[in-house]
Amino acid sequence: MLWIAGLSPAASKANPITCRLWAESQSPGLYTNGDFVIGGIFSIHYFMKSEQNTYTRLPLQPQCTGSMDFRELRFARAMEFAIKEINNSTDLLPGITLGYQIYDSCSAVPMAIKVAFQFANGMEPFFNNINSCSKSVAAAVPALVGESASTPSISMARILGLFGIPQVSNYATCACLSDKRQYPAFFRTVPSDQHQAAALARMVKHFGWTWIGAVRSDSDYGNYGMASFLKAAQEEGICVEYSEAYYRTQPRGKLERVANIIRRSTARVIVAFLASGDMRFLLEELARNPPPPLQWIGSETWIIESEFMRYNMCAGAIGFGVPRSVIPGLREYLLDLSPAQVLKSPLLKEFWETSFSCSLTGFSEGARICDGSEDIRALQNPYTDTSQLRITNMVYKATYAIAHAIHGVICNDTQCDKSVQFTPWQILERLKKVNFTTKNGYRVMFDFNGDPVAVYELINWQLKKDGTVDFVTVGLYDSSKSRGQEFSMSKAVSWVGGQSKVPVSVCSERCPPGTRKAVQKGRPVCCYDCIPCAEGEISNRTDSLNCMQCDTEFWPNAQRDSCLPKPVEFLSWDDTLSIILTAFSVTGTFVVLCVAAVFYKNRTSPIVRANNSELSFLLLFSLTLCFLCSLTFIGRPSEWSCMLRHTAFGITFVLCISCVLGKTIVVLMAFRATLPGSHVMKWFGPPQQRLSVLAFTLIQVLICVLWLTISPPFPFKNLRHYKEKIILECGLGSAVGFWAVLGYIGLLALLCFVLAFLARKLPDNFNEAKFITFSMLIFCAVWITFIPAYVSSPGKFTVAVEIFAILASSFGLIICIFAPKCFIIVFRPEQNTKKHLMGKVPSKAL
Repeated sequence: MLWIAGLSPAASKANPITCRLWAESQSPGLYTNGDFVIGGIFSIHYFMKSEQNTYTRLPLQPQCTGSMDFRELRFARAMEFAIKEINNSTDLLPGITLGYQIYDSCSAVPMAIKVAFQFANGMEPFFNNINSCSKSVAAAVPALVGESASTPSISMARILGLFGIPQVSNYATCACLSDKRQYPAFFRTVPSDQHQAAALARMVKHFGWTWIGAVRSDSDYGNYGMASFLKAAQEEGICVEYSEAYYRTQPRGKLERVANIIRRSTARVIVAFLASGDMRFLLEELARNPPPPLQWIGSETWIIESEFMRYNMCAGAIGFGVPRSVIPGLREYLLDLSPAQVLKSPLLKEFWETSFSCSLTGFSEGARICDGSEDIRALQNPYTDTSQLRITNMVYKATYAIAHAIHGVICNDTQCDKSVQFTPWQILERLKKVNFTTKNGYRVMFDFNGDPVAVYELINWQLKKDGTVDFVTVGLYDSSKSRGQEFSMSKAVSWVGGQSKVPVSVCSERCPPGTRKAVQKGRPVCCYDCIPCAEGEISNRTDSLNCMQCDTEFWPNAQRDSCLPKPVEFLSWDDTLSIILTAFSVTGTFVVLCVAAVFYKNRTSPIVRANNSELSFLLLFSLTLCFLCSLTFIGRPSEWSCMLRHTAFGITFVLCISCVLGKTIVVLMAFRATLPGSHVMKWFGPPQQRLSVLAFTLIQVLICVLWLTISPPFPFKNLRHYKEKIILECGLGSAVGFWAVLGYIGLLALLCFVLAFLARKLPDNFNEAKFITFSMLIFCAVWITFIPAYVSSPGKFTVAVEIFAILASSFGLIICIFAPKCFIIVFRPEQNTKKHLMGKVPSKAL
């Protein structure tokens, strides 16, 4: 360590109790004496000279090198200005003169630590008190302003916290510094990165960016800040394609690697949590081979840097910065410099010679001598630019905070006592309680973590008409507001390329309603495929994770983004198929009525009387009912229609088949009656015929009554056959009842067919049994084919098949049984004689 104290060999002979520091004290860059001296430290240079340590001699004292950060010099002079204002104030520390010692940390931890020890121990190289080497001495400063960077501030805070020396930083934003267990004496006037990270994540979410790149400084500022941002981004559902780190002292190869990753990335938005020095190096590297247009999202360290505006790739950049402010009198103070004043400070001397490219002393080789013509007011650099006093105001507030704390310790209501002895611990306790408003109208107070209320302006780099870029405040973030209300927009944003439309940066396009997100294997959750919802499912939101099943009576629309009531299907009256079947039903009824009219008109003719006119008219009546009962199957099913259609069909067809069966038996009996000695006809006369028809029909009526009593047919919505529509049909209720009705009809038809088949070769010219055989053959064929067709037909076609079977079988009966008779009656009246029917006259081909 540079700070180990030891006994001086020379001094030990004269005074054995004298201690000497082996290291040389660091000289302040700006200083002045006062009753109380406040410390200050700023990153005025970017680098510190380094050498390989040989451990054979004392290492060289740390020295700053590299280019000067003129903005940090402005911070240091703003501290000077604030102290000058305080010394001229009659309200704050009246009669007390504050001094200051301002150091350059070189943005390096070793230099910051060395300065921290000097703030704690003073600059004297010799300690003559016997206790000086073993006990702590009085601190050189009661408090200090700075450091600007987080990493040096962390190192200093660990040391200064041991001595209770308050450190009020103007720009160290690392969230880690809010931990009072590790950094009990650390305060800051700039908000913690915890707030900035949350604000950036919410802003990214606000503009709909879910696929971003991230680059950070490889330092405490960048690493802690980016960690907070990534955590907040994850909570907001934002994915990061890459997260790279770089620090300006790392090898150039690392910088080139980071730049190439940015060039190759698919993310069109990049969040840069970089210190301004690191950002400068990155932009210079990217400018060599510019990447595709990127929307830059900046942290507060570089988003307010006017010198970066010369990089066209950053036009449209947006980010949070501390509020812009005005400090009256500061610009005049900064410009009030003369060569004589400048020569008193090595920092000001370097600034002057660098800015004007001349030498004040004449010892710089190749440089011209400053001749007094240099005009500082004509300079255009960060030192003279007071248009964006943001962090400068943080220095101003920090200086006033320390002054108020000292005032609270040594002053009463009327006066201050400069002879009061106090410790840094007392200043530390007073800083926790400060609450005041600066001359330029800003409130200063600290919470229990030593942090201020986080207020940010959303800054947008907008192209002006003349092609230059300007800082425009387009929004505000205030952490003191309620959850969800912190972020607000006040103006339109100019995006990358001067566009007014928000750029798109997503790994996958948003999934529209009707689809769901399916994460791509091995990739972040923001990379997904949009899968159409499965059959029967919908999604009514964009980027839906799951599809919802529609209710049983609903079905998705074509886009699958809403559930619509399923169309209800039944054989309605306005259906084309219904109209056709109705036409056939009415035609059949009309034909039956026509046949009945012909038979009635010719009721006394031999052919009508020979075919049992009573059964013929009853058969015609039943056929009329058969044709009409088919109409009960058409229309919206209801309780009464469902019961009527099946029972009416069953009863009318049994009545019809019973009549045919009766006619068949009559034919057989008539043939038997012609045999010698037969008296069979007296057992099956008209009364027996009527009774048989009634008996057969009553059995079907009994079956139907039992069916309707136990489990009648009922209307129901068939949701199983079709997924996309509802079939409104009549449930059978009891399947046994339905098949009993059909089975009974089939049994009678089969019996009738067998009997007619046996009598088909009777020796008559007009064989009634032969016609009945043909009609029963058609009837049985129709109903045998009906069964599989009925079972397999979907929806309304099930009903249509049943109607078709009724009509076909009815037409088969009317044609086979009555058509030949009507033909003879109408077109062959000469054959309508008893002799011809009995076979006495040779028949002609019909």
